[in-house]
Amino acid sequence: MTPEELRRRLIIFAADAGNFAKPFFRRRETEDAASQLTRSASGAMANHRAAGRARSHKEFTAVLGKAVEEIDEAQAWLEYFEGWGAVDEDNQAEHARLTREVAELTAILTASFNTARRREEANRTLKPRK
Repeated sequence: MTPEELRRRLIIFAADAGNFAKPFFRRRETEDAASQLTRSASGAMANHRAAGRARSHKEFTAVLGKAVEEIDEAQAWLEYFEGWGAVDEDNQAEHARLTREVAELTAILTASFNTARRREEANRTLKPRK
């Protein structure tokens, strides 16, 4: 998957998570969770994009790490909605689809972050040429 394809998937996921959360903004008891899901999904998208604009490999790795934290948080909020009993027959199919997508995105971003960290570590341990 190219960085552009991943960027597009993250945009779509953030929009879909926002649409999933819309009905929950109408109820006080789920308003905060809806906001958290929306913010973490869009945060993952924005941080992945920002990583692509990084000025150094170190900055790239750090910002990509933030994208991993955000996508993991989005996954946690989707689990929260299910655990709280907010998933019903009206939104069950969309919740299941988002849960599958966030799991894939988490795995992809985590693998990218781990690769970036390994490369950064390898660059630190290389001895400079004379």
